Amino acid sequence: MAGASTPPAAASSAAKVDRAAAEAIRLPYPRMARSPVRRRIRATGRVQGVFFRDSTREEAERRGVAGWVRNCADGSVEAVFEGEPEAVEALLAFARGGPGSARIEALDVADEEPEGLHGFDVR
Repeated sequence: MAGASTPPAAASSAAKVDRAAAEAIRLPYPRMARSPVRRRIRATGRVQGVFFRDSTREEAERRGVAGWVRNCADGSVEAVFEGEPEAVEALLAFARGGPGSARIEALDVADEEPEGLHGFDVR
């Protein structure tokens, strides 16, 4: 047929299907403009029993950072942050200060290769 084209509704439906397919297979960072970064931290000091893990989870979710946080047997807290560089750096700054009653003596930070994590877990 001469002059036949895909109607606009069909074209936008195809775009929605492609986006849904990408999200369904959980492609890492579908909306991220820059390459993600990953940082592993270990916080020492008064970091357990002061809502450090839950506060970190809330801040990570607010900033769209994926990863996890857990208490360690030695009294420290370990976490992994993955996401846009600016968001991860902001979360590192939050971890350096900790929640209200925490006292951070040291925060060790290591760069790692991103794994494509989704969501943020308290372990």
